[in-house]
Amino acid sequence: MNLAERIKNARLNKHYTQKDLAELINVKSTTVSGWELGRNEPSIDTLKKLATKLDVSFDYLAGVSSHPDASTSDADLDKLLDNAHSYNGKPMTDHDREIIKSYLKGYFQSKE
Repeated sequence: MNLAERIKNARLNKHYTQKDLAELINVKSTTVSGWELGRNEPSIDTLKKLATKLDVSFDYLAGVSSHPDASTSDADLDKLLDNAHSYNGKPMTDHDREIIKSYLKGYFQSKE
Protein backbone atom coordinates (compact mmCIF):
# COMPACT_ATOMS: atom_id res chain seq x y z
CA MET A 1 0.00 0.00 0.00
CA ASN A 2 1.40 3.40 -0.93
CA LEU A 3 1.15 6.73 0.89
CA ALA A 4 -1.89 7.87 -1.10
CA GLU A 5 -3.79 4.71 -0.20
CA ARG A 6 -2.79 4.89 3.48
CA ILE A 7 -4.02 8.48 3.76
CA LYS A 8 -7.31 7.68 2.03
CA ASN A 9 -7.93 4.51 4.08
CA ALA A 10 -7.19 6.28 7.34
CA ARG A 11 -9.50 9.16 6.37
CA LEU A 12 -12.32 6.80 5.41
CA ASN A 13 -11.90 4.82 8.64
CA LYS A 14 -12.60 8.06 10.54
CA HIS A 15 -15.60 8.76 8.27
CA TYR A 16 -14.13 12.09 7.19
CA THR A 17 -14.67 13.67 3.81
CA GLN A 18 -11.66 15.21 2.09
CA LYS A 19 -13.09 18.59 3.07
CA ASP A 20 -13.38 17.51 6.73
CA LEU A 21 -9.75 16.42 6.83
CA ALA A 22 -8.59 19.54 5.00
CA GLU A 23 -10.29 21.73 7.59
CA LEU A 24 -8.77 19.76 10.47
CA ILE A 25 -5.22 20.31 9.25
CA ASN A 26 -5.77 23.73 7.64
CA VAL A 27 -5.19 22.89 3.98
CA LYS A 28 -7.43 23.01 0.92
CA SER A 29 -9.54 19.98 0.04
CA THR A 30 -7.79 19.91 -3.34
CA THR A 31 -4.54 19.35 -1.45
CA VAL A 32 -5.99 16.28 0.28
CA SER A 33 -7.30 15.07 -3.07
CA GLY A 34 -3.83 15.46 -4.58
CA TRP A 35 -2.31 13.37 -1.81
CA GLU A 36 -4.90 10.63 -2.23
CA LEU A 37 -4.39 10.54 -5.98
CA GLY A 38 -0.62 10.39 -5.55
CA ARG A 39 -0.03 13.66 -7.41
CA ASN A 40 1.87 15.13 -4.48
CA GLU A 41 2.90 14.22 -0.94
CA PRO A 42 2.55 16.00 2.38
CA SER A 43 5.59 17.29 4.24
CA ILE A 44 6.89 15.44 7.31
CA ASP A 45 5.25 18.02 9.57
CA THR A 46 1.94 17.58 7.76
CA LEU A 47 2.26 13.78 8.00
CA LYS A 48 2.60 14.21 11.77
CA LYS A 49 -0.60 16.30 11.83
CA LEU A 50 -2.38 13.76 9.65
CA ALA A 51 -1.33 10.90 11.92
CA THR A 52 -2.69 12.75 14.94
CA LYS A 53 -5.99 13.79 13.33
CA LEU A 54 -6.55 10.38 11.72
CA ASP A 55 -5.58 8.51 14.90
CA VAL A 56 -2.93 6.38 13.20
CA SER A 57 0.78 6.12 13.84
CA PHE A 58 3.23 8.27 11.94
CA ASP A 59 5.08 5.02 11.13
CA TYR A 60 2.00 3.72 9.32
CA LEU A 61 1.54 6.83 7.18
CA ALA A 62 5.26 6.98 6.41
CA GLY A 63 5.24 3.34 5.31
CA VAL A 64 7.53 2.11 8.07
CA SER A 65 4.80 0.01 9.66
CA SER A 66 2.02 -1.89 7.94
CA HIS A 67 -0.40 -1.48 10.86
CA PRO A 68 -2.13 1.84 11.58
CA ASP A 69 -1.71 1.60 15.34
CA ALA A 70 1.65 -0.17 15.48
CA SER A 71 4.86 1.32 16.74
CA THR A 72 8.10 0.66 14.93
CA SER A 73 9.27 -2.94 15.31
CA ASP A 74 12.60 -4.51 14.43
CA ALA A 75 10.94 -6.27 11.47
CA ASP A 76 9.59 -2.96 10.18
CA LEU A 77 12.99 -1.32 10.50
CA ASP A 78 14.67 -4.27 8.78
CA LYS A 79 12.25 -3.87 5.88
CA LEU A 80 12.98 -0.14 5.74
CA LEU A 81 16.73 -0.78 5.63
CA ASP A 82 16.64 -3.70 3.16
CA ASN A 83 17.85 -1.65 0.21
CA ALA A 84 19.73 1.04 2.10
CA HIS A 85 23.37 1.69 1.35
CA SER A 86 26.11 3.41 3.30
CA TYR A 87 28.07 6.41 2.15
CA ASN A 88 29.25 6.29 -1.44
CA GLY A 89 26.99 3.35 -2.38
CA LYS A 90 28.84 0.73 -0.33
CA PRO A 91 26.53 -1.89 1.23
CA MET A 92 25.89 -1.54 4.93
CA THR A 93 27.36 -4.03 7.32
CA ASP A 94 25.16 -5.76 9.88
CA HIS A 95 26.82 -3.57 12.51
CA ASP A 96 25.85 -0.42 10.55
CA ARG A 97 22.26 -1.64 10.31
CA GLU A 98 22.03 -2.28 14.05
CA ILE A 99 23.34 1.21 14.84
CA ILE A 100 20.87 2.84 12.46
CA LYS A 101 18.00 0.72 13.82
CA SER A 102 18.83 1.78 17.37
CA TYR A 103 18.82 5.46 16.37
CA LEU A 104 15.53 5.11 14.49
CA LYS A 105 13.87 3.23 17.36
CA GLY A 106 14.95 5.97 19.76
CA TYR A 107 13.66 8.65 17.40
CA PHE A 108 10.28 7.02 16.86
CA GLN A 109 9.84 6.24 20.56
CA SER A 110 10.51 9.89 21.43
CA LYS A 111 7.65 10.90 19.08
CA GLU A 112 5.04 8.66 20.72
